[in-house]
Amino acid sequence: MFTFFSNIDKRVGWLLEAAAFVSSLLVVGLMLFLVLARYVFGWSVVGLLELIMLFGMWLYMLGGLIASRRNEHLVVDFVELKITDERMKLMHKALISLITFAICVFFIVLSYRMLAWGMRRPQSSPGMGIPIWMPQASIMLAAIGCTCYALRDFICSVVNVRRLSKEGQ
Repeated sequence: MFTFFSNIDKRVGWLLEAAAFVSSLLVVGLMLFLVLARYVFGWSVVGLLELIMLFGMWLYMLGGLIASRRNEHLVVDFVELKITDERMKLMHKALISLITFAICVFFIVLSYRMLAWGMRRPQSSPGMGIPIWMPQASIMLAAIGCTCYALRDFICSVVNVRRLSKEGQ
């Protein structure tokens, strides 16, 4: 069972990193084109900033999701550093994961409402006519992904606490 989820995680991780790479290439390439077009050739390319912001939004949300997957996101670990008992450290990690999970569920609710609003009241950007729900979808993906990773962290912490308790008997 562990191997199955590990394989899924590797594939999802590869997909996230590939999408982030493509998004970053598009952001950099389009910014370079915008600067060259505007200042070298004197062209005014309408809507290019909207496209850059769209890919920038996806890049930002994918980056947050990748950091959450790897447990490399910012943390305040003052309390964790003071805990010396391994079992207490794992229980602390489980508590933090549970709090993170609850916050992420709230994040899903908010992002769903925002995405649903964007679908019910279709709006688009003025220059290129990009639907407003396209950048909002990146927020929804990040909310769902971070919730899944918070749940993963909670389950792993609880399993490790139980394993450590059984070893201590």
